[in-house]
Formats: sequence, structure tokens, C-alpha cells
Amino acid sequence: MWDEEKKRFEQIFHQGGINAMEIWVDTKTGVNYLFSVSGYTGGLTPLLNAEGKPVVSAEYVR
Repeated sequence: MWDEEKKRFEQIFHQGGINAMEIWVDTKTGVNYLFSVSGYTGGLTPLLNAEGKPVVSAEYVR
């Protein structure tokens, strides 16, 4: 059983159904990841800002 305090990733955004886009945050580093799924296929990549650096959400770091 997962302890909420020990979860490494937290989903902060979800859009769509079978073809969905989600944003997940690493609660240790604050780095945001974009997850895209279409049917049985999916992909995960760091979410980048305009300068090409990872988006970091410090408010989610535990």
C-alpha cells in the first residue's frame, strides 16, 4: 500500500480520455514531465520552458 507522503510523482494536470495529456511533478526535484497517451501508446518527456530548461515547481517538493 502506498503512503501518500512517499509518492515520488504527483499528477497536477489531466486533459482528454483515450488521447490524453498529463503533467506529472517529481516531488523530490520539482521537475515537471509531460505524459501523452493515445490508445495503447504513450510517451514521457521533461516539460521545458522557453529557454529549453526543465520546468520546476518548487511548491510540490516535499
